[in-house]
Amino acid sequence: MKATDHIIDIIKREGAVTAKRIAERLGITTMGARQHLQSLEEDGLLRFEDVKVKVGRPNRHWSLTAQGHARFSDRHSDLTIQFIDAIENVFGSEGLEKVSKEREFNTLTAYQPHFDQLPDLQSKVQKLTELREKDGYMAELEQTDDGFVLIENHCPICKAASRCEALCQSELNVFQALVGNEINVERDEHIVKGARRCVYKFHAKQ
Repeated sequence: MKATDHIIDIIKREGAVTAKRIAERLGITTMGARQHLQSLEEDGLLRFEDVKVKVGRPNRHWSLTAQGHARFSDRHSDLTIQFIDAIENVFGSEGLEKVSKEREFNTLTAYQPHFDQLPDLQSKVQKLTELREKDGYMAELEQTDDGFVLIENHCPICKAASRCEALCQSELNVFQALVGNEINVERDEHIVKGARRCVYKFHAKQ
């Protein structure tokens, strides 16, 4: 992977970063990182914001532009939107709901065999993270004081989900079915609503 592609991937996963952070991650000098960042800015993929600090010059934080985020978009998203429009035009909103439920069923059917022998919540959310990463969601897992957090830094069906919000609800339904009713699953951040990522919290019901 080229250094610039690696930088874009890091920022997509972590959010705004400094040149120093990029230098540490890539094992290069801060000057070299800054040159790569400026090149990506010139290409329209990055933007920066200078954040004031108590002492010294402001820290420059680099983040993706809309064009930068588009590098990760589903290449077939426009065609998918056309299909969604066609389904709704021909079969109405009920037809669209049925399609969403069918996708939910198929996703659950594909994931379920991986969970049959898993003994606890940790092993289940770890497996779910692995499956979502494989499916293109740039997924990460974090442990909290009362449970776990699944972070999806990218949504390959974002445009379709923006057009058909039932697709987002079906994601929650699948996660809930996989971990069991004794676990609460909550979406804390939502790409479709304007957040940088989708964040799901898993914790035992009180």
